[in-house]
Amino acid sequence: MYGIADGLIYPLMFYVVRYRRALSYKNIRASFPDKSEKEIQTIQKQFYHHLAGVIVEIVHSYRASKAQMQEYLVVDNVTDIERWAEQNGGCIFMLGHMGNWEYTADIQHHFTNPLIQHYNVYRQLKNTSADAAMKQLREKHSGVGSCIEKRSLLRKLVQIKQAQQLFTLGLIADQKPSPGNDYYWTDFLHHDTGFLGGGEQIARKFGYAVTYVHLTSPTRGHYKAHVELITDDPTHTEPTFITEQFARRLEQNIIEQPEIWLWTHNRWKWSRPNNK
Repeated sequence: MYGIADGLIYPLMFYVVRYRRALSYKNIRASFPDKSEKEIQTIQKQFYHHLAGVIVEIVHSYRASKAQMQEYLVVDNVTDIERWAEQNGGCIFMLGHMGNWEYTADIQHHFTNPLIQHYNVYRQLKNTSADAAMKQLREKHSGVGSCIEKRSLLRKLVQIKQAQQLFTLGLIADQKPSPGNDYYWTDFLHHDTGFLGGGEQIARKFGYAVTYVHLTSPTRGHYKAHVELITDDPTHTEPTFITEQFARRLEQNIIEQPEIWLWTHNRWKWSRPNNK
């Protein structure tokens, strides 16, 4: 399948369709002002090879076994995760579009405590067929009902709290801000960048532990997750501390392996409002 990725999908995206090629170049160039032009072009091409690989990996995931998925994604500190979930009643995973972020939906099968249920927050897609297919993939191993549409998240968390259910919650938090909404703004990869504050608000409201999922790709198709604790006492942190920590850790993660972040996302489309 990687032969298809490199021999067909990559040249189609990069040379023929030129899928967001100008945007990805602009994003990479501005994020690494000290790198040479050759280095920027290398990162861009490596990214498109990675993106082509992610596409075939997602297709393969529909028929991959539990054992295969555990091989593709290695989680190196499961004991820590379970302890944070048990001590706080729940543990929030904050992550970005690093590596194959879809693989993190399968993280529950690394747990040794069968009482811990993993949930994934998602934004409903406009295309109903695509939305159903993506939801099916994410619930393949973590169970029916494990996907929570973001508009239903608060209600679901109240139900989980009342049932005293141990859980972990995957939250991709590096999307671009929409104009008119309230976001936390900070310097990120040499850009003035707005970040969603939902993960921090949930943690402070319910007292859940908050972590950053540091994702790397040691070899193609294989990913390593090290879950880093941001805080296990969110109610006593300074406002915006959690979101700022997420931004800093994601930034360092990208700097370490830039080709596996989603550069085609129009992350810096909106500027900071004048009153922020």
